[in-house]
Amino acid sequence: MASINPQARLQLTGITKAYPAVVANSDVSLTVMPGETHAVLGENGAGKSTLMKIIYGSVKPDAGQVAFNGKVATIRNPKEARALGISMVFQHFNLFDTITVAENVWLGLDKSMTLAQVTASIIAKATEYGLDIDPARPVHTLSVGEMQRVEIIRALLTNPQLLILDEPTSVLTPQAVEKLFVVLKKLASEGCSILYISHKLHEIRELCNACTVLRGGKVTGVCNPKEESNASLSRLMIGAEPPQLEHRAQQAGKPVLTVRNLRLEREDQFGVDLEGIDLQVRSGEVVGIAGVSGNGQKELLYALSGEDCRSTKGSIDMEGVDVSSTHPGGRRKLGLHFVPEERLGRGAVPTLSLAHNMLLTRTGSISYPRFAGGWIQVRQLEDHAARIIKTFNVKAGGVASVARSLSGGNLQKFIVGREIDAKPTLFIVSQPTWGVDVGAAAQIRGEILALRDAGCAVLVVSEELDELFELCDRMHVIARGKLSPSLPVAEASVEKIGSWMSGLWDGAGAGAGSAEAQVQHA
Repeated sequence: MASINPQARLQLTGITKAYPAVVANSDVSLTVMPGETHAVLGENGAGKSTLMKIIYGSVKPDAGQVAFNGKVATIRNPKEARALGISMVFQHFNLFDTITVAENVWLGLDKSMTLAQVTASIIAKATEYGLDIDPARPVHTLSVGEMQRVEIIRALLTNPQLLILDEPTSVLTPQAVEKLFVVLKKLASEGCSILYISHKLHEIRELCNACTVLRGGKVTGVCNPKEESNASLSRLMIGAEPPQLEHRAQQAGKPVLTVRNLRLEREDQFGVDLEGIDLQVRSGEVVGIAGVSGNGQKELLYALSGEDCRSTKGSIDMEGVDVSSTHPGGRRKLGLHFVPEERLGRGAVPTLSLAHNMLLTRTGSISYPRFAGGWIQVRQLEDHAARIIKTFNVKAGGVASVARSLSGGNLQKFIVGREIDAKPTLFIVSQPTWGVDVGAAAQIRGEILALRDAGCAVLVVSEELDELFELCDRMHVIARGKLSPSLPVAEASVEKIGSWMSGLWDGAGAGAGSAEAQVQHA
């Protein structure tokens, strides 16, 4: 048995976990002291999330020892972890869709509190930490960003001694991230230890005072991130610095997507009404939409993808074809390909193989047939999936791996690759690099720019302003179901976009004007 540091909050020694297709963790050792904010850094598939799940009791290690507060701990399930004082915010949320926010939070707490008391506690924590959420809302009505807030509040309500955060800021606005960091620094100053996973290197350097680097499931380095640069952290993580994007100015072509005065009533009481949306995306340009989660992004994307076909006649046009009431398959035939923010459940079927997940949006072509006489052409399907896995450097056990077995970032690369590979004329993507490591994020962004340079019209919805500034030619902001005028990225600033997120743009109350006028203004 390994010697235990009695002063350590958490001590892992020789942790190993293997699956049939991959060794997720190999002889991993890590020590976290009280009040320490400790980053775990590594590229997608490096074993970070598996290691965190072992600490939280949701995965059992094959070998190794876990010690907590100086004593060996056998953590058999999350309930036992919470009893010890360990809380975790997962990258893929553990929430029940059909019950309310308050009921979800209540499930994770001891039953000494009534539901009414839990509801009051949620409101108090949300107010204290600036994480706005309505405890009465059913979870299925929340955006991804709002679900993240629920997970963070649920963890904070347990008053943890060790708080594990897996990509906690991936769908938070810069303002919300600043508020969260104030909270985390306060928790650390009070003695709470924090294990922090993020691919945002500037966050790790600002927040963390220790860092363990994983590559291929093994520890490859330990450092103080405050003494490192983004470049040196990238080299530790992926062995190289990510390539610089080349965003060349070019003249946009003809309109591919035109949205005129799109008005849609919310489908449920917790949704957002779309009010007079005017938008145009032309060939050879990237248009971005920024905004705080829950301001109409979901409703707009449903309308554009065809999942919501209630749009009035003439409100959505693709290259001269009115698609307002056209279903998703019909829009795909016209060249629209779409990447939703929810990877599992909408972007991919969790229990299907990667090869069979190709069938969701790729029903066939002359080059890549999917069916013959009603039969699935499995060999062609697998060959095509293998090509996407290779091109986009997806770490998976092969084309037969089920979608849910991949890390979040690798699944994102596969889904984005699947849709880019279709050579769309209109590409709409929501949160393109959520939870993706710096190297993969650079690759995805580079592929998006390559699409744009090849003449594709691209619409990107993201809550990462840095990403939008890097990718886009023009930007809008969505707030309370209204869309701002478009703004050339060269004229945009974080401060200006941040103020627009509150709906504070000129003429916000009177509407943004026609799509064509916006483009001419830009």
